[in-house]
Amino acid sequence: MRFDFDQPIDRRGTHSMKWDMMEAAYGVSAEDGIPMWVADMDFKAPPAVNEALIRAAEHGVHGYFGDDRAYKSAVIEWLRRRHGWRPEAEWISIVHGLVTGTALCLRAFTEPGDGVVLFTPVYHAFHRIIRANGRRAVQSPMRLRDGRYEMDLEALEQTLDGSERMVILCSPHNPGGRVWRADELRAVADLCARRDMVLVSDEIHQDLVYPGARHIPTAAAAPEAAPRLATLVAATKTFNIAGALTGSVIISDPALRARFRAAHEAMGATPNRMGVLMATAAYEGGEPWLEALLPYLDENRRILESGLAALPGVRVMPLQSTYLAWADFADMPLPQDEIRRRLREKARIAVNYGETFGVGGETFLRFNFATRRALVKEAAARLAEAFADLG
Repeated sequence: MRFDFDQPIDRRGTHSMKWDMMEAAYGVSAEDGIPMWVADMDFKAPPAVNEALIRAAEHGVHGYFGDDRAYKSAVIEWLRRRHGWRPEAEWISIVHGLVTGTALCLRAFTEPGDGVVLFTPVYHAFHRIIRANGRRAVQSPMRLRDGRYEMDLEALEQTLDGSERMVILCSPHNPGGRVWRADELRAVADLCARRDMVLVSDEIHQDLVYPGARHIPTAAAAPEAAPRLATLVAATKTFNIAGALTGSVIISDPALRARFRAAHEAMGATPNRMGVLMATAAYEGGEPWLEALLPYLDENRRILESGLAALPGVRVMPLQSTYLAWADFADMPLPQDEIRRRLREKARIAVNYGETFGVGGETFLRFNFATRRALVKEAAARLAEAFADLG
């Protein structure tokens, strides 16, 4: 089956955060702007997903969801086939998206005022929900080696004071695109064991990995971490169904799982019916779509990275995963506010600003290239024109 990722799809006026909220957030009009901020894709979901929604609409009754066996079987089979890890159905709790799942972990495994370790720069929502839940973000700045991020666990351990109760690991990493090696995952798990911290491994980008890299679930790399490990997975990034707001928190240890489920029940644990149907269909029938998508994204990545790297003083982090380019403008001979003004007003491109990802992100910008190829090429051309006077 052929999938047309070059098909223009007008998302304006469809309640799209990425398109319909761009002008309010950045002052860039959707009439001529290019949204490269919110992390969703401008492609139709796999046919199996839309067919499942059509069947549900034709049935016409949309009551409370029940019987999650098909969903859990689909999750288990996907993880076994794609990532070599086979969790048990009992370990899986369905949550309203992984940001909610992470927030539930905060409530289950920490108390107000506790420290929560983040390897920064890292996904901006982690910072937001830690603050909103009255916990304290402990930022562990990563170091650069050969242009990519590494966790500095030795430096982190020297700063811990015993009030830290949880580590949130983004695996693969957003925004840097790192796919962590097994030894790196084991090292984080060992640190958590020594310091009595729960490890929450957010693996939402696990399927969006480029040739030469392989995602390893933390649970598979460090099985000894089970008594303190929660793994978060979802079909939403993989299959462009973020609006389904459905994911899984997988915990093998009965005691840790009981703590999580107590928090889950306290917040209400009924799944989103349409989200579960969409995710199940994606796992069961979306693999050919994904296999066609990955090389398309890889070529988009190459085009945008080349365009960014051609700008004076810009360094682009080599991506192993995600569809989010992470570019450092520190050496561009312009103030950061002028760089951003030119992006908004001259290039008419909306991007995520690096400081929202925490310490170490201040001079970076994140670009979402998961859109039709013509728009990626247009973005690269606009970038060149916006900074052409710099030579």
